[in-house]
Amino acid sequence: MREFKVVVLGSGGVGKSALTVQFVSGTFMEKYDPTIEDFYRKEIEVDSAPSVLEILDTAGTEQFASMRDLYIKNGQGFVVVYSLTNHQTFQDIRTMKDQIVRVKGTDRVPILLVGNKVDLDHQREVTTTEGTNLAQQWNCSFLEASAKNRCNVNEVFAEIVREMNDSPSKDKRNYCCCVLL
Repeated sequence: MREFKVVVLGSGGVGKSALTVQFVSGTFMEKYDPTIEDFYRKEIEVDSAPSVLEILDTAGTEQFASMRDLYIKNGQGFVVVYSLTNHQTFQDIRTMKDQIVRVKGTDRVPILLVGNKVDLDHQREVTTTEGTNLAQQWNCSFLEASAKNRCNVNEVFAEIVREMNDSPSKDKRNYCCCVLL
């Protein structure tokens, strides 16, 4: 069974934890409690292949931004989340993509762009077209989701597994070698 390290990134309050907890335990977190770092494991079957996801739910607040390089270095796939009810969170993720590319040293990184809170469509500030266009620029997949209504939650994690499976730069193992003299 393959294991994948997935990192969930985005600004504070966009629903990173809500998406992750909904996926892992099937419950919706009504109350917003800022995350520092949470780690989850869950088995998932995608296209008849079982996998284990190690999901790192990261802090969205700027005070923990320095930890992001470490998360990115260790991650294999990235779910980049913005709130479609807050245009600023959509602007904020552009720097996250640049940071992923810089830390990974390649632009061929499995990334899934997610517009969350589709259940609040009446408060929408970011159009589906804007999300689609950014995903095309980034050459990645795009989904709109709702942790509250469980809309596309499983699809988010299934799609990032597909992206990691298709990635030419995926590392199957982290080998380390040492020369002793």
